[in-house]
Amino acid sequence: MIGMIVRFIVSALVLLLVSYIVPGLRVAGFTGALIAAVVIAVLGYLVELAFGNKVSRMGRGSIGFITAAVVIYLSQFIVPGSISVSIIGALLASLVIGIVDSFVPTKLR
Repeated sequence: MIGMIVRFIVSALVLLLVSYIVPGLRVAGFTGALIAAVVIAVLGYLVELAFGNKVSRMGRGSIGFITAAVVIYLSQFIVPGSISVSIIGALLASLVIGIVDSFVPTKLR
């Protein structure tokens, strides 16, 4: 339970950081980032359930990138006051979040 809370807090902080770097992405404060992080996690989980292990190892990187961009873009319609993003902003945010996630772990080990 504590690990999940830490993961959402770190994800929200990364989302806030990315919103300062990426044009076309606007997050409404830490509370908005936390709500958006929860929605993005739920949407990502649903997409992961849909694809399962059907994707090859080589395809996971590109599908993960595109899926993250689509999930970030769709999250603005679920929580309209918390996050606002353009299509280019979603693509750039997906790229930056992927890079940041490679350095900042979002899971407790």
